[in-house]
Amino acid sequence: MTGRISERYAEWIAAHSKLTLLAVVVLTVLVGAGTTMGGAGSEDIGQFSVDSEETDALDFVQQNYGEDEGVAAQLVVRDENGNVLSREALLAGLRYQQTISEDETLSATLSERGFVGIENVVATAAVAQESGESAPTEAPSLDAQIEALESMDDAEFESLLAEVLDPDREVASGVDPYAFLPRDYTPGETQADSRLTLISQVDDSGEDGDPQAAYDAQVRMDELAEQRFGDAFVFGQGVSDDASSRATGDSFAIITPFALVLIVLVLGITYRDLLDIILAFVGIAVVMIWLAGLMGWLAIPMNVILIAVPFLLIGLSIDYALHVVMRYREARSGQLEAQSDDSRPSIRAGMALGLGSVALALAAATVSTGVGFLSNVVSPLPAIQDFAILSGGGILATFVAFGILLPALKIEVDGVVENRLGRSRAKPAFGVESGLANAALESVGRLTTKAPIAVVVVAILLATVGGYGATGIDTEFNQADFLPQDAPDWAKSLPGGLAPGTYTIAEDFEYLSDNFQLRGDSGQSQILLRGSVTDASVLSAIDNASQNVPAESSIQLRPDGRAAVEGPNTVVRDIASGNDTVRTLVDANDADGDGLPETNVSAVYAAVFAADPAAASEVMSRNDDGEITSARLLLSVRSAESAQTIAEDTRSFASGIEGSATGVSAVATGQAVSTAVIQDALLSTLVEAFAVTLVVILVFLMALFRARYGSWSLGVITLVPVVTSLAWLLGAMSALGIAFNSETAVITSLAIGLGVDYSIHAAERYMNEREKRDTLREALRRTITGTGGTLLASAATTAAAFGVLAFSLSPPLQRFGIVTGLAIVFAFVAVVTMLPGLLVVRERLFSEESFGS
Repeated sequence: MTGRISERYAEWIAAHSKLTLLAVVVLTVLVGAGTTMGGAGSEDIGQFSVDSEETDALDFVQQNYGEDEGVAAQLVVRDENGNVLSREALLAGLRYQQTISEDETLSATLSERGFVGIENVVATAAVAQESGESAPTEAPSLDAQIEALESMDDAEFESLLAEVLDPDREVASGVDPYAFLPRDYTPGETQADSRLTLISQVDDSGEDGDPQAAYDAQVRMDELAEQRFGDAFVFGQGVSDDASSRATGDSFAIITPFALVLIVLVLGITYRDLLDIILAFVGIAVVMIWLAGLMGWLAIPMNVILIAVPFLLIGLSIDYALHVVMRYREARSGQLEAQSDDSRPSIRAGMALGLGSVALALAAATVSTGVGFLSNVVSPLPAIQDFAILSGGGILATFVAFGILLPALKIEVDGVVENRLGRSRAKPAFGVESGLANAALESVGRLTTKAPIAVVVVAILLATVGGYGATGIDTEFNQADFLPQDAPDWAKSLPGGLAPGTYTIAEDFEYLSDNFQLRGDSGQSQILLRGSVTDASVLSAIDNASQNVPAESSIQLRPDGRAAVEGPNTVVRDIASGNDTVRTLVDANDADGDGLPETNVSAVYAAVFAADPAAASEVMSRNDDGEITSARLLLSVRSAESAQTIAEDTRSFASGIEGSATGVSAVATGQAVSTAVIQDALLSTLVEAFAVTLVVILVFLMALFRARYGSWSLGVITLVPVVTSLAWLLGAMSALGIAFNSETAVITSLAIGLGVDYSIHAAERYMNEREKRDTLREALRRTITGTGGTLLASAATTAAAFGVLAFSLSPPLQRFGIVTGLAIVFAFVAVVTMLPGLLVVRERLFSEESFGS
């Protein structure tokens, strides 16, 4: 759409506005019908294969050990100035469990194991002591446990508690009491300031659903814990989801009024016309209809990456609308073409002239950003392919809404208001008329013409600093970064329903992670051992590695200072403590008295399987002939640490075993390790995808400006501010401590989309003005005050709308608001400062013409 073609296009739209409206409405209905096709569901961005030894090991574990099909939650009871191990405190815990068990809805979600905590261990020992048994053959009922503790006097209880917590005592029940005490607990002490109770629930959700009944029960259990104890909380996926959902709702309840006020205020200052604001929102609604329809027609499932698409399109929509309306206003006021008299163009003539002058830039921005994002369809990740397709389709929809529909709709609306109601629709363009915005933009224009090299050098230096800062940017993925934060005091003081709730889940999760041994996929990493796993050196290597984990490691430590690791070594010791056959066999082959065999290991393992096949199968696999084929270790980890940190520490533990054992391979795996591998691969793929996007856009711009103005260099110059603003953004993220991971990498796509759009509009306007104006200085002034004013309005609107998300209670929304706001501001600043400077330098190099005055 070059030269005369863009003019003919605009003239046709202006002459056939009603037909254009009808065609776009029909097309929108057809595309929007895709919403009735039914959703394609949702898709996890991690649902793709990554070829690595960690994921291969996880596949082997799932095939040979199975997966935990239940739902896990944890109850933590704290009393920092007291003792959670007193008889009254333990009885309170048992009565809490009894309350849950007597509630039909809650008890229906509990698995057979139900609750297991230090209160159960002590009460079970009390029942055994009362009956004269060393250990009960089956777990006593809660009533029996409560009765046994209530019947004891203080001296009897203290004696029993000391016996249960004796570090030299064999664990007769198979449940280690230290597993429920914090890492700073001193072994043998009968006092502690916190304790843990594990809650096991059933998962009745089927293959793809969520166990919503169990999740709802967790929320209710948390409420009951707050009522029962002075300081306690339940943590689980259900509690986390509930807090995140409420925090998001509270955030939007607070933010939405401020965002609307800011948007209306900025658009009001920019448009100074209610009708034009309404027309802009009509166009945005059309874009959203197309977006939803395309998802339906193309059966694109929702995933986290696609969240960025509507925000990208809203930003482009506001920008496109402003360019069309402001260029139309300039045309009607006679500022685009020299007028021989005082007459001003009519509505249709003004739209034909205004749209004709901006249509090429709109089309170029649409094609360059659309093709750039579409180039990622070659990605091996389905989620990235969907992102590419939906972004490309959405960008096309934005052109339809604002390059076709809005001009036609504005002609008809302005015609009714002006011709029938007698009210003039000729309005001044923002930034062109005298005022603060015009004065500021003209100052920028004077600076770039007087000192273009200095402006460019400063921009490059800042980009260099940003790029250097980006080399140290955090790229880790941390589960804790997604938990809602408590509201600041100013938010809690808001009136009525605007005041948010109290959120302590982030602090609760950090406390739980730092102090206790967790179970399940989210609380444990794994190590798969294959090869000569029956070699005696393997057991000693595991033991030695468990004793040499540093305190700062993400691997959780037991109160005795050893790593909280379950494996063949711990299972052999546990089963030997309660089974005479296994104990006798181990003793016969234990030369150094450490409770582990140095010889005849295969026979010991066979005896362990015979004594307790369920426990043995948790840490060892065997074939149909009974031969041990692998072993695995379950490492309790501090889940508040990043997935990459957990993976690194687990790999270090595995390397220690490999270095000490003979003929064994040790591979770190598990959910946290696989998450780290997948997130790293996803981040790498996203960076590659955006690099491809930039290259494709560069090639397109070079070809476009070569065809339009006979200059390859203009394409390069147009893209330089985009890359520069990206460097600024990464540097700012590093300075603010915002990680550059798969989440925030997607958000930075906005910097590419809006940056390219801004830059094309400015470059095209400059070249257009340069052909009309006598001096370069005047061409730059017209560009910066005209298109620059529109860009200022667009940037201010979108930055204000998204920037308020920085005040959200939800960390993902906070990061989205901060990164999006910075991306928009940096893109605007780069285009109105660096791009004019580059254009001046280019003309100095290729032309001897003076700037004039």
